[in-house]
Amino acid sequence: MVTETSHATAPMSIEIANESGVEVDVLAIERLARFVLGEMGVNPLVELSIRLVEVEAMTALHVHFMNEPGPTDVLAFPMDELNDQRDDMDGDLPPTLLGDVVLCPAVATTQATQAGHSLAAELDLLCTHGVLHLLGYDHGNPAEEREMFGLQARLLDAWSRAKDQQAR
Repeated sequence: MVTETSHATAPMSIEIANESGVEVDVLAIERLARFVLGEMGVNPLVELSIRLVEVEAMTALHVHFMNEPGPTDVLAFPMDELNDQRDDMDGDLPPTLLGDVVLCPAVATTQATQAGHSLAAELDLLCTHGVLHLLGYDHGNPAEEREMFGLQARLLDAWSRAKDQQAR
């Protein structure tokens, strides 16, 4: 099993481990996660872990933590209290572990095909979704779903515009 790891050089620490066996641009995922956290006003001293896993590993996590059969596309495991994540944090405090986002590129590939877009676009969506869960957003009822998915769409649109501007 090959593990690709990316470590940020800026204060915000984002570690990405690709254990999925699928070739994925981990630097692009890191840039997206950094963008989403910045747009959400998260303190730059947070630490975030993103794992890309095989179907079998995602299935085991999905069954164990969600008590649901089969694999899923994304899971989020928040770590510390949310009030420690925002920009008003005292500069003398240690970095806060935001949590883990786990993505399954094999499931994402199927969803990307069904949606008619690239695997990269699907992973952007899933990573953004996972980070929002770490920040306390959910979609358990219609009002929460509207809020979370609306925010997710705005963030992805802003990310797309930012990438277009960088490409120019």
